Amino acid sequence: MSTARILVVDDEEAVRSLLTEYLMSLGYDVTTAEDGQDALNKFIPGVFDCVITDLTMPKITGLELLKEIKIRDKNVFVIMITGYPSVDSAMNAIKEGAYDYLIKPVHMGDIRIKIERALSTRKTEKSLKSMTGLLWGVILSIPIWLILGIVLGLVWK
Repeated sequence: MSTARILVVDDEEAVRSLLTEYLMSLGYDVTTAEDGQDALNKFIPGVFDCVITDLTMPKITGLELLKEIKIRDKNVFVIMITGYPSVDSAMNAIKEGAYDYLIKPVHMGDIRIKIERALSTRKTEKSLKSMTGLLWGVILSIPIWLILGIVLGLVWK
């Protein structure tokens, strides 16, 4: 199984460094961006499994970044973090497609759990799609096996 790739976006160097070091210690491949514009420049659809972004940043806010990332790649998980929480910002983030919303200071164990849960969700979705395809293959092959059984029954008489 390949290593999950995470994009960490925060205008505070200390937060970016702390998250990066922690996530790398867990074995994730981490790329950092210092603001929303930098993140959009580095974001490549299909490359990142998860984006962890601050909500309040200069140039492009975390919410604007979330909207643009979801346009480019609807399957990436975005976790919003903020030091200025509000019910409105949380509702807007979730409405725009954020996987989760955390309040600073963020407990590193919470970040780990959120990422593991998101990756587990993706793995489960892939397994379900695979099983659904297999099930449809079996269902569609039943008439062929019935016809083959009838033909073989007639030939062996």
